[in-house]
Amino acid sequence: MDQGNKPLIVIVGPTAVGKTEISLRVAERLRGEIISADSRLFYRGMDIGTAKPTREDQNRVPHHLIDVANPEQEWSLAVYLPKAIAVIQQIQQRKNIPFLVGGTGQYIQAIVEGWEIPAIKPDPRLRKAIQRWAEQIGIEGIRERLKALDPIAAEGIDGPNLRRMIRALEVILSSGKRFSDQKTKSGSQFRILQLGLSRPREELFQLIDLRINHMLEQGLVNEVQALLDAGFSPELSSMSAIGYKQIIKHLAGEISLDEAIRLIKSKTRKYVRQQANWFQVEDPEIRWFSASTDPTEEIIVEIQQFLSQI
Repeated sequence: MDQGNKPLIVIVGPTAVGKTEISLRVAERLRGEIISADSRLFYRGMDIGTAKPTREDQNRVPHHLIDVANPEQEWSLAVYLPKAIAVIQQIQQRKNIPFLVGGTGQYIQAIVEGWEIPAIKPDPRLRKAIQRWAEQIGIEGIRERLKALDPIAAEGIDGPNLRRMIRALEVILSSGKRFSDQKTKSGSQFRILQLGLSRPREELFQLIDLRINHMLEQGLVNEVQALLDAGFSPELSSMSAIGYKQIIKHLAGEISLDEAIRLIKSKTRKYVRQQANWFQVEDPEIRWFSASTDPTEEIIVEIQQFLSQI
């Protein structure tokens, strides 16, 4: 599948599995630089609720495509893809090893498979009409409409991302073609090694609950309040991310904090199940490692063997 001979190491896995720390350890040892493939990490000021790598972590290893946009700016796959490829090439030119790390399956697959995204101009009038429609039937109603027109596109949208659903419907209705049929796969221009991190589902769910509790202790409620105080609308796509949306409802007096926490945990578990559709243990292209015991040394050996063959 891979064309070209310059290496790209891809580390995938579900939320809370341990990608951040393990990728840091491996990249430190192998002169690596990390490119984020997590769509939630683009936005400045959204640190606690996204479990963004700390400044200390980012000083251990160079990181890219984190804190590159304000919450009101749209960072779609079409924006991300050329920027990520350019960063990967720059790292390779420095003779360092690029590590693409994250849990946003569509972004990773786009690079691994060499997607080319169709350049269909936005139609503001049509988009507004779909937005009004969404207000009437709700996010799940829009998801069902998209699923009826293009089930592949609907399946490819992680979590409650209304903006991406609206964009997919806009492209379908303006072009008359399914959104999923309009991207092409030319094959990656890199020599790719995909590594997956996994844990038993119940262990992963326990870690998710601990992570969310820690977010609350770190000040997630205050972080969301600060974003609202700065003038960022609750209707922004970035503010619909799991954690932010529920705390916004709590701050608006719609639900209690306990209910917000319960919803964050249950929706994160649902998101993990969706991620499993992108990163499947049966995928022969992914070499899986258990994160229950530290796999750093095994992963380093795997990467060194891969690099020696290039």
